[in-house]
Amino acid sequence: MKAAQDRQKSYADKRRRPIEFEVGDQVLLKVSPWKGIIRFKKRGKLSPRFIGPFRIMARVGKVAYRLDLPDELSGIHPTFHVSHMRKCLADDVTYVPLNDIEVDERLNYIEEPVAIVDTKEKQLRNKVIRQVKIQWKHRKGSEATWETEEEMKQLYPYLFET
Repeated sequence: MKAAQDRQKSYADKRRRPIEFEVGDQVLLKVSPWKGIIRFKKRGKLSPRFIGPFRIMARVGKVAYRLDLPDELSGIHPTFHVSHMRKCLADDVTYVPLNDIEVDERLNYIEEPVAIVDTKEKQLRNKVIRQVKIQWKHRKGSEATWETEEEMKQLYPYLFET
């Protein structure tokens, strides 16, 4: 019986890897233990799976870490098991703070153009459409989009003032 258990354990352990973090790493925190609580203002499919990123302050034992939690989460104990954490792979550059996100009265995300990067003319069958490449406020340079010049002049005339 013991030999069979050891064999099964070795099969299971081949798929597992030890999860370890360094002090100072950024991690995301799993929210599922708090599913019954509407702590993050959304319920059901739209509720967040992970929150963060949080910085690791210290290692506590073999499989637990103490995190630097913000004041909004002061009611939660700051020590977590590694199974409740995931390494944060995003750069600080791509992270948009929640305070910077603007929404309208229907809770739609508002994007603002910053500058016109490029222009081109697109030939259709019997007419030519001028397009402008727009750099948006909360996007990286590689995420600039092509929009029609006419539409952008109506919505954002300040972009075309020189």
